[in-house]
Amino acid sequence: MMRTRPLKVALLGCGVVGSEVARIMTTHADDLAARIGAPVELAGVAVRRPSKVREGIDPALITTDATALVKRGDIDVVIEVIGGIEPARALITTAFEHGASVVSANKALLAEDGAALHAAAEEHGRDLYYEAAVAGAIPLVRPLRESLAGDKVNRVLGIVNGTTNFILDKMDTSGAGYSEALDEATALGYAEADPTADVEGFDAAAKAAILAGIAFHTRVRIGDVHREGLTEVTAADIASAKRMGCTVKLLAICERAADGKSVTARVHPAMIPLTHPLASVREAYNAVFIEAEAAGQLMFYGPGAGGAPTASAVLGDLVAVCRNLVAETTGPGESAYTQLPVSSMGEVVTRYHISLDVADKPGVLAQVATVFAEHGVSIDTVRQQSRQDGGGEASLVVVTHRAPDAALSGTVEALRKLDTVRGVASIMRVEGE
Repeated sequence: MMRTRPLKVALLGCGVVGSEVARIMTTHADDLAARIGAPVELAGVAVRRPSKVREGIDPALITTDATALVKRGDIDVVIEVIGGIEPARALITTAFEHGASVVSANKALLAEDGAALHAAAEEHGRDLYYEAAVAGAIPLVRPLRESLAGDKVNRVLGIVNGTTNFILDKMDTSGAGYSEALDEATALGYAEADPTADVEGFDAAAKAAILAGIAFHTRVRIGDVHREGLTEVTAADIASAKRMGCTVKLLAICERAADGKSVTARVHPAMIPLTHPLASVREAYNAVFIEAEAAGQLMFYGPGAGGAPTASAVLGDLVAVCRNLVAETTGPGESAYTQLPVSSMGEVVTRYHISLDVADKPGVLAQVATVFAEHGVSIDTVRQQSRQDGGGEASLVVVTHRAPDAALSGTVEALRKLDTVRGVASIMRVEGE
C-alpha cells in the first residue's frame, strides 16, 4: 500500500548535480513514489545565489539559510551536494540531530571525517548513504558494502578520475604532451579552471580512502593515502610504456597485505599491460577492478562524473534511504571491525620502470646494475640507446622485478650519486600484471 504522507527532502546545493537531482525528482515523481512506497516531496533548496534562475524549481523553495532548512524538524532526508568540508560537515551533523537521514556526494568530507559522520548517524538512528562520492553513476559503494559483504576483498584497482584519464588517453593516442592534453581537457569542460585537485591526485586519493575503508572494513582517511599526480608524466614515458606493451593510467590502488594484517592505499601514475581490462578505458570514463577471494575478478565501468550520471547515483541512494524510512529501519552503517593499520608506501611491493640519462661509455651498465643489486632490487630488463644528437650521453631504461618501494627509493638515491648518471628522467610503477 502507498503511504500517503510524502517524505520531505531538503536539497543543499543546486549546481550541476543538484539541479539534475531536482529535475529528476520532479519529472519522475510518480515512478519514485511507486518504487519507494510513498511520495517524495522537494521541501526546500539551499543555495548561495538566490537570484539565479533555476528552471523547473519553484522559487518559493529557494533559501540561503541552509541551517534553518535542515533544522525544520519535518525534513526526512537531506541531500548534500555542496562539497567541501565546512559548512557541509556541520549541516550533515545538524540534519542527523533533527531526525533526517543524509545522502551525500561529498568525497572530500567522507574521506576526512567519515568515521565521525557514521557515528553521528548511528547515534540518531539515521542513514548515511554516499554512492555518488566515489565514481559518479558507477555503483561501487553498495556492491562493496552489501553484495560483497560475505566475501573477502583483497584488492581494488581503479581509474576514478575522468579528467586525468582523458589527459593520459590523449597523450597516448595523439602523442600530445601533458600541457597540450590538459588544454584540450579544459576546452571540452573536463578540467576545471584550477585542475589541481584532479591532476595532483587529491580527488582520486579521497575516493581511494573511501573505497579502502569499505573494502577492508577498516578506517582509512585521506591522509593515509600515498598520492602522486600526473604532471610529471611525459610523452617519453608514454612512448616507453608502448614499447613494453603497456599504457599509462592514474590509478587508485587499495590492497590487503599478503598476511592480512595491514592495508595500503595509494594513487599514482602507473604502466599497465594493454591486456588488462583497465587499459581499454578511454576518454573521461572511470572503471574499478575488484579482486575478491570467492567472487574472483569484477569490473565496474561507466561515466564517473557529470551532472546526470552523479544525480543518478544520488537518486539511487535517495530511493534506498526512503525505503528504509517507510519500513522504519536503517541500512548498513560503517563496518570498521578489523581496525587494520595502514602501511606506509615504503612497504608496497611492485615493479618499476626507471629511465636514466647516463654517460655513453663502457662500464656504466655494470655500475648501475651493482647499485640495484646492493639494494636488493632485481633487474628484469635493460634497454640502452645512445642519443642521436651525440654529446656522449645515452638513455638507459631499467625494468625491475617486484621489490619494496623503500628499496627502490634507496636505489634511486644511490644512482643519483654516480658520476656516470647525469639524471633520473622518470620513475614509474608497473601494475596490473
